[in-house]
Order: sequence, then structure tokens, then C-alpha cells
Amino acid sequence: MASYKEFHKRSIEDRNGFWGEQAQLIHWNKQPEQIYDFSNPPFVKWFVGGETNLCYNAVDRHAETNPNGKALVYISTETNEEKIYSFTELRAEVMRMAAIYQDLGVKKGDRVLIYMPMIAEAAFAMLACARIGAIHSVVFGGFASGSLATRIDDAKPTVIVSADAGMRGGRPVPYKHLLDEAIGLAEHKPAKVLMINRGLDKEMAVIAGRDEDYATLRAKHLDAQVPVTWVESSDPSYILYTSGTTGKPKGVQRDTGGYAVALAASMKHIYCGNPGETYFSTSDIGWVVGHSYIIYGPLIAGMATIMYEGTPLRPDAGIWWKICQDQEVTVMFSAPTAIRVLKKQDPAFLKAYDLSKLRALYCAGEPMDETSHQWMMDELGIPVIDHYWQTETGWAMLSLMPGVEKQDVQLGSPGFPVYGFDVRLFRDDGSECEANEKGIVGVVPPLPPGCLSTIWGDDKRFVSTYFTLFQEPQVYSSFDWGIKDDAGYYKILGRTDDVINVAGHRLGTREIEEAVQAHPAIAEVAVVGVADQLKGQMPMAFAVVKNAASIDTPEKVAELEKAVMKLVDGSLGAIARPARVHFISGLPKTRSGKMLRRSIQALAEGRDPGDLTTIDDPSTLDQIKAALAAK
Repeated sequence: MASYKEFHKRSIEDRNGFWGEQAQLIHWNKQPEQIYDFSNPPFVKWFVGGETNLCYNAVDRHAETNPNGKALVYISTETNEEKIYSFTELRAEVMRMAAIYQDLGVKKGDRVLIYMPMIAEAAFAMLACARIGAIHSVVFGGFASGSLATRIDDAKPTVIVSADAGMRGGRPVPYKHLLDEAIGLAEHKPAKVLMINRGLDKEMAVIAGRDEDYATLRAKHLDAQVPVTWVESSDPSYILYTSGTTGKPKGVQRDTGGYAVALAASMKHIYCGNPGETYFSTSDIGWVVGHSYIIYGPLIAGMATIMYEGTPLRPDAGIWWKICQDQEVTVMFSAPTAIRVLKKQDPAFLKAYDLSKLRALYCAGEPMDETSHQWMMDELGIPVIDHYWQTETGWAMLSLMPGVEKQDVQLGSPGFPVYGFDVRLFRDDGSECEANEKGIVGVVPPLPPGCLSTIWGDDKRFVSTYFTLFQEPQVYSSFDWGIKDDAGYYKILGRTDDVINVAGHRLGTREIEEAVQAHPAIAEVAVVGVADQLKGQMPMAFAVVKNAASIDTPEKVAELEKAVMKLVDGSLGAIARPARVHFISGLPKTRSGKMLRRSIQALAEGRDPGDLTTIDDPSTLDQIKAALAAK
């Protein structure tokens, strides 16, 4: 086994040799003629001239070699359903969906927008697009109609696939009225809307001539045989819109061959997943993690994958661990936010289940604080590997790679640059940072396989958004602030626009959050920079306590606030001391677990909190308003 350093070095210095080898992890109908073409920087094409198909690699080849092997496990604790599909059964369902698409007029290169809850049909819908060379664009279920309309206008889908409703916390979340509103708002009108009727929304309106019933069409195409459409490696596989952006959303466009190879290699080198095992990602197909590591990655590796509809706390805080036990999960993927939620629950839930098959838990989505990282490692007794990536990259940029070399976990760190990514830290002037110096996390192009190839329909925006940080050198900007220690471990300190400038001193919100979270009474915290006439900006902290009794009197509140400030002083110096520490019972997050820091900051500055369509619990914003009003 090569050392990590040798492996990474070769991936940068000998791209042809390295990626030519990785390309053999997938099936090619026609082998690539050229490993990569970087003749038009920053655009890069991978595996030029090669023909492949994502669906064939994820489903058909395993249906041929392991027909009865477990492929898709659908579990809903909302509707109390569970169904397991073998590779053969999954292929049959995907072919039925593909035949429905063809019946509705979908051709190679057409877009299909998928607006779905976490049900098995959503997986069929994605894989069926890949099968016939159509391009899917999954929009997170429950997105408000305005947000959905902008995505319809940008992607211009031939067909939209949706369901009557999702379920959350035991209650239906109707989708159809939002979809109808969105189509009403959009300039582009899809020819057909395919509806999966779960019987959850009795009031669902059906528009004659446009809306089609999935069950009826599935019965019509029950014995469908739809061959795969082989596509050139650079042909788009999907468009995924980045969330939380202002103005027109950016449609991240992903290729086919580069993505398949990147995922296959990551399953081997990062996640160490083997055919016949089971992978459990707790994400949603509306986000990039759901694309890469619920649908395509595990299936390409011949693993079973779990699609879970539910929360980490229903019916109780042991549900994820019960799933791990029952399905013999070997690799799990979640988010730091979820760990912080579980940290507040009784640890007995963790101990109640047999997790002997589980080898590692991977986390991504936002930086992992050291306290939560340590807690999860202690409780599980296995490596908890934080890793860092973006919608744009499609897979990990920074991680430990146990399939290459066993490396020690460093708390709060996502590890090292992943093979293929020439990651460096840059100063504002484009020069490179030394060890232990904060800088902007950038990647020297070409970007490796699997990353975005462009922004859908807007090459100029691709270049202007990601490659104009400096005039020289041309670097892909992550828009994140990071630091690297002497041993080469990276830490992400937050978005570049999350850096607080206090009287000319630049402080990452992450650093202050770490210091606050070190207090034993604090479960979770968000720090934002708030405009200050004297100092430019001042940090303000919003903290969730582990035990409500610690703040049940004004005296206790004042005492805890003072103690937290003292801790920050001791850790980072008085310059980093928050102007206030507000104690609340929950922080505003999206349903994917991302902290809505922009909204918190806006409220603290008396501004409009912006787009809140993906907020998980609106009452958390009311808490912040109340805390600000009380002081």
C-alpha cells in the first residue's frame, strides 16, 4: 500500500497514470481516448471519448453478478414502512420508470425535475434519468414555490416528478399545491407532471391533461425492458442548485464519466465500502450528499444503500442505531449538526444496539467542533472521520483516507487534501500561506473528476464565480477560511464572509464557537459578526444549554454568560469576547442541518432574515428575536 503522501503526489503529478487506473473501477462501453483535456482552462474534460452510463454502473452490472443481493433499503419511521429491493428488483423498477419517461416524451439530454420526499420512487426517478441519458435536477422536497419556480425556469424540465406529500414528525407535508403554485409562477411550463400518490393528501388537486398517475403508468409498463443509453463521459448527468444563494440560483452541472470514477474511487479509498455491505447516509436526495452517497456511490460499489424518511429522534433517539444494527451497516455518513442533536439525548440509546459491524462514521456539512467529535468517538468506539467538501466538488476535498493509509483522527479537523485535489491556503494577495497561518482554501486547477464541469447554461458565471479570486494564479475558491498545522492537518474556520473584523483583527466565527463550546454547560453555539459603530464588527453568541436548569434564573444566566466570556478571553484573548451570549433552546437550521447564520446575523442587525424556505423549526427564529428584544 502506497503512503498517503505518495498517493496524493502521484494524483497531481501523473494525472494520466493515476486517473487511468481509477477509471478501471467502473464499466466503460467504450474506453476513454484521452484521460483529461485541460486545453481550455479552467474547464476540464475527463475521460474524453469514453462511453459509460451511471445507471448501468450502479444497478445493471450488479444485477448481472449478484442478482439477489440487497440494493436499496427503504425505511420510513413516518409511515412505518420498510421495503428491501434486490439489484434485480431495483433494475426492474428503474426500467418501469424509464419506460414511463419515454411514454411522456423524455429524450436523451432532456431535463427531469424531481421534487420528492425520501421514498424509494425518488431513487427510481433519478436512476431512470441516468439510464436513458436524461438529466435530472432534484429539488429538496418542501422548497417554497418561489424557489422552485426559479429552478424550473433555469432547468426547463420536460417532466416534473413529485408526490402528494412528504411526512415529517408524524404529519404530512403536502407538496402538490407548492408545485402547482411554482408552475403557475414559472415562465417555463413542463409538458407533464408525474405524481406518486401516497394517499397522504386527500385534498390533492389533479390537473387534467398535464398530471399523470405513477401507479397507473407503472402497471402499463410492468414488463418494460429499457436498454441503457451509453453517453460520452462529459455529457451532463444532473444539475443541482446550490442552496442559500442570493439572486438566481447556481445550477451545478455534473458530468457522467468523471463523476462515476470519482465516486467509485472514493468508495474504495475513503469509505472502504465493499460489495455486499450496507451504507447508511442520513442525508436527503435534495442535497449533494444524497446524490453522491445515498444513490450513486454505494450502488456503484455494489453496496446496499438505505433511504430513510424520518428524523434522528423518532420514535426515539436510538432509531439510527437500530437501523445500523438491523441492516448490519458497515459505513455511516451524517452531519455534525445531527451529532450535536444526539449529544443532548440519553447516551443509553447508543448502547442499546449491536453496532459491531459499523467500522466508521463520516461527517460533513459544516465544521465539526472538538467537543462533539470527542463525544461521538468515545460513545461509538470507532473512528469518526470529519471530512470537507461542497456541492460544487461532489465528493470530499479534505479527508482521512483509510483505504490508502491508516491515519490518526485529529479532533475538529477534516484531515488532509484528498487525492486529485491540489489544495492550498492563500493570502488575500494570492501568495501561499505558511503552516499555522489562516488563509482562503483554494484548489489549483484542473479540478479532479467528479467536480462541477460548469454552471448550467452559464460558462461565464462558472469562471467569474469560482476562478477570479486572484488575477494570478488562477485558483478555484472554496470561499472558506482555513488553517493547516505543522503535520498537514487542515481546519475549516468558516466562510470567508463569516470572518469577523474586530477593530482590524480578523477572527473566524468557528474559532469563537470552539471556545464557547468548551464550556461544559453548552451543547451548541452559533457566533455571528454584528455591525458595531466603534469596532466595525463585534461577535455575538447564541448558545443552547445542555440543561435548562442552568439558566432558570436571571442570576444563573448572568453567571453563565460571564463564565463563557471569561473562557473566550482565556482561549483567544479579549478581542474575541462576544458582545453578548444569548441562551436559547434551539438554533435555526435548514432541514439538512446547516446553520442559518446569515439569518441570525440579519436579525441581530435588525434586518430581514431572508429566504427561510428550508428552515426546520421556525420557532427557533422567534427565540432569537425574543432574546435580542430582552437585552
